[in-house]
Amino acid sequence: MIRPIVKDIFFLQQPSVLATKADMAVAEDLIDTLKANEARCVGLAANMIGVNKQIIVCATPAGPLVMFNPKIVKKEGPFETEEGCLSLVGVRSTTRFAKIEVVFFDRQFKKQRMTFTDFTAQIIQHEIDHCQGILI
Repeated sequence: MIRPIVKDIFFLQQPSVLATKADMAVAEDLIDTLKANEARCVGLAANMIGVNKQIIVCATPAGPLVMFNPKIVKKEGPFETEEGCLSLVGVRSTTRFAKIEVVFFDRQFKKQRMTFTDFTAQIIQHEIDHCQGILI
C-alpha cells in the first residue's frame, strides 16, 4: 500500500525501535511507496511512512533492497555532500562515507553482512540516520 510521507519533524526525530518478523507488511508498504515516488526518491525509512521501526528500503539496479534493523559496522572515506529528503524541504549539507559495511536482516529475516559503495552507500546512510532520529 502506498503511504503518505510524514513531514512531522518531532515524529521523525524519535529513534525507531527494532523491527520483527511481524513487520513484513511495513516493508511491502515501503517498497510500494518508494516505487510511487521513484522520480524523486531513492530510499525510505519506515518512520517516513509513519511507522517507528528500524526498516529501510533502498533503490538499487537489482531492485528495491529492504533492510530490517540495519547497523553500519565499518565505514571508510568520508566526504561532504548535499542531500534532499522527501520529508524535508530543500537540500542540506552532510558528511557521508564512500564505503560502508552493514549488518541487517533481509526480507526472509536472515542475517546479512554486506559492503556498499558510492551512491548506494550514501542512500543507506541517509535512511539509517532516519532510523536513529537523525535528519540532514
